[in-house]
Amino acid sequence: MSAAHHLGADYDLHEALAHSGGHAITSERDGFRFDRTGHLLHLRDDGIRSWVEQMVGDESVRVQRNSRVFSHGGYTRYPYQANTFGLPPEVANECLLGYLEALDKQASFGDPKDFEQFCLKYFGRGFSEHFMIPYNQKLWGVHPSEITAEWCSRFVPQPKLQDVIAGAVGLNDRELGYNTNFLYPRLGIGALPAAMEQGLRKPITFEHAPTAIDWKRRTLTFADGETPYRALISTAPLDRLVDLLVDAPDEVIAAAGKLRCNPLWYLDVGLDAPCGVDLHWAYVPEPQYPFYRVGCYSNFSEAMAPAGKACLYVELSSRERPDMDALYPEVVRGLLDMQIISRPDDVLFMDPRRIGHAYVLYDHEYYGALDVIRPFLDEAGILSCGRYGDWNYSSMEDALIFGRDAAKAAEALL
Repeated sequence: MSAAHHLGADYDLHEALAHSGGHAITSERDGFRFDRTGHLLHLRDDGIRSWVEQMVGDESVRVQRNSRVFSHGGYTRYPYQANTFGLPPEVANECLLGYLEALDKQASFGDPKDFEQFCLKYFGRGFSEHFMIPYNQKLWGVHPSEITAEWCSRFVPQPKLQDVIAGAVGLNDRELGYNTNFLYPRLGIGALPAAMEQGLRKPITFEHAPTAIDWKRRTLTFADGETPYRALISTAPLDRLVDLLVDAPDEVIAAAGKLRCNPLWYLDVGLDAPCGVDLHWAYVPEPQYPFYRVGCYSNFSEAMAPAGKACLYVELSSRERPDMDALYPEVVRGLLDMQIISRPDDVLFMDPRRIGHAYVLYDHEYYGALDVIRPFLDEAGILSCGRYGDWNYSSMEDALIFGRDAAKAAEALL
């Protein structure tokens, strides 16, 4: 939809689903509203910010991030590596000494070969072992040694020495990281794609996914016929896109087989009481909890839940279908420990949800595979973009920018 908005040329827009927005949707149950986990608008690009504000600004709230880390039975500020104040003294001491030792040896460490080495080089052993490694293993579903460090330059804050010292004594007076504030539609993120759809020059053809792409003839095959293209913008997951290509070269098929992406199971949780902690989301690194992050939609916007109630998303560490009979009491116990609920009966319902493509893995095959696939697609006039089309780790604003850039690239092909 972003590409269609920015295109000066004519276009046809085909959507595999019955609705616009992909994962950026809002559903409702019993007066509670749920997105597909945290979909937030961290707007840094002036053009994108202006466009989004025109579409949903009047029906949105501007939020200053309030995120925490829950470990050792209590909360500390995010990011963990700049906020040891409040941790048990022995843990804080281990983190600080490890950081200072790493800082002293940083110049001789060399280039990190994986994300585990990146953490050890820039944060030291204490921060790495207490947060960075266990949390990221829960997030990505693999040990950090299996993934590279290239993804994290923007998403993992690297505090300065003065930040680490100030954070150890409770004097940090600024928020760190790319997501310190955000815009959020009052009734959920689904308001954004709804507004984008209303602004399109042509209607979307829903439930209309191609069954094949003939890149030599430049035609799309659908169940109801064929249509030619001069330039094709695709946001389908890159591995699925390659599956659709007719007679794709063997090396492209082999490269696509090396792409890895984990699914995500998460829970929509409705509470019969307000959230017991004033936070937007909390990171949970410790392995005794079956989830790695808990967010509260109704703390983003009060309109997301009935008055006096709250709604949460709980992102699960396991990539397997949850056994809810076994999982339910574990999650309740975790929410009690976190003081998000005060009694088990606060939980009205807990519904499991799945995202098939969630986290693209920047493993050691990642760049080699893309170096084969991308040039081929460029020659075929196929612009594969978006978080899954370009096979990356990115934000909602990035998706809008990808569409804008794809429109410009498509017009150059026409």
